[in-house]
Amino acid sequence: MSRELFRFKGGVHPPEHKAESTSRPIHAAPLPKKLVIPLRQHIGNPAKPVVEVGERVLKGQMIAAADGYISTAVHASSSGTVAAIDLQPVPHISGLPDLCITIETDGRDEWVAHAPLDYQAMESPQLRMQLRDLGLAGLGGAVFPSAVKLDPGASHACPTLIINGGECEPWITCDDMLMRHHADEILQGVAIMRHLLGSTEILVGIEDNKPEALDSMRSAAAKLDFAVEVVKVPARYPGGGAKQMIETLTGKQVPSGKLSTDIGIQVFNVGTSYALARAIHHGEPLISRLVTVTGHVLRPQNFEVLIGTPMHTLITLAGDRDGTTGVLMGGPMMGVPVPNLDVPVVKATNCILVKSKELFPPLPKALPCIRCTRCADACPAELQPQELFRFAKAGDFGRAQEYHLFDCIECGCCSYVCPSHIPLVDFYRYAKGEIWAREKDKRAADLARERHEFRQFRQEREKKEKAEKLAAKAQAKRAELAAVPAAEGAAVSDADAKKALIAAALARAQAKKTDTAPKNVDQLTPEQLHQIEEIEARRTKIRELARKPLESEEKKP
Repeated sequence: MSRELFRFKGGVHPPEHKAESTSRPIHAAPLPKKLVIPLRQHIGNPAKPVVEVGERVLKGQMIAAADGYISTAVHASSSGTVAAIDLQPVPHISGLPDLCITIETDGRDEWVAHAPLDYQAMESPQLRMQLRDLGLAGLGGAVFPSAVKLDPGASHACPTLIINGGECEPWITCDDMLMRHHADEILQGVAIMRHLLGSTEILVGIEDNKPEALDSMRSAAAKLDFAVEVVKVPARYPGGGAKQMIETLTGKQVPSGKLSTDIGIQVFNVGTSYALARAIHHGEPLISRLVTVTGHVLRPQNFEVLIGTPMHTLITLAGDRDGTTGVLMGGPMMGVPVPNLDVPVVKATNCILVKSKELFPPLPKALPCIRCTRCADACPAELQPQELFRFAKAGDFGRAQEYHLFDCIECGCCSYVCPSHIPLVDFYRYAKGEIWAREKDKRAADLARERHEFRQFRQEREKKEKAEKLAAKAQAKRAELAAVPAAEGAAVSDADAKKALIAAALARAQAKKTDTAPKNVDQLTPEQLHQIEEIEARRTKIRELARKPLESEEKKP
């Protein structure tokens, strides 16, 4: 009995261009002379370097440690010497450089010591931290640290586990080829996910334009000792999105502002599952991945690539051609332009798409919005893109948030169908960036205000404590002054008590001076003895002068 499928709202059917890169087998890209490994390859805090320039590292060695819970480690993709830790160009929508570790490879490809993990004998928190230190992150696009996603939270179980083999975006075929050739390892990773999440229902969603992948995954699933349902879903972009795959397979929608785990579902990409199996069963950190190199090249195909390999190396392997007009990391719908071809392959690099005027003609000049609402019909998140565009363009970010701006998955369906050729997604990205920047500034201002208020509070507290100490000291001094005459059995004034204390202090000093034996006085010359006599005479005169005020006060009636 086939599973009942559901249809998500919106979506488009752009030309697929899948066959170009699936006709050739997977090839391993050669070891480059230099690897540039960014420290920010995942959502969350970037990793912190744990190596120094000039240090020799081995393949699989941790070179940057996770910084916090939502973070993951970074490893050397091959053996060599750390040549630099500095800012380098990286493939990012901002086009800005980021901190990277550059390794000059030695050609030995020498591994660090590594061994399989007995995941069934380990406590779940310990296993997740081990996966964090092995650099596991999602390979489906969001690059979210896998250790966090594999935590079922307070419920201690996630009933439904979905493995996403949709790969709906045009041109990209790395997941398709991975499922064709490594189905057994993918499902080994699924077994580990099932163990950590406590899932009882496991679904694998694969679009119907991947018949070889469907057959391979079904054959592998038949060998398992637990149930895995491999489901053929209709090919429609962006059906490979996590929320769209959930709705297609289960009919459930993830509420706005919520996570899929809030409705008992977790989704992982097939590449993530494969990397998880390699980490557990071989002790290998995430240092390579499959990358589709396609578009305006002579030999479109998929390569097994070390993280940090320059993109121009792969384009050369695929056969670069004249007439290139640009390169995207990712597909034509959600891909980002790379600033130059020296940027490295990162964990998020699923495709390198080389553009030309024939394949990707320049877009016509954008025209004013005609309010046709085609974008709203195509939006799979059920938003109002035309309204979001209006608010973003006007800088009315509060209204944009009221219209659920952050539910936008930036799939590009709205831009694809817009008859005015407005780059709608660019406006949404701009609005999100402005909101994040303002929230960051607000947090900084709030923190500065809290620090200022705490400083004022601390100063007032210190003043109060100082006043209390002075008052207590004065009180103790008064009690001490009053105790001296009381011990002598006479009631006298504070002035008399003060004089008595001064006299007692002078007496103690004189006694101390008398008890102190002079040193170095043997065999003195007559001249030295005369100098000592003069000094002692002066001291005697000073002491007499010091006593006169006391004697004069004693004579007063």
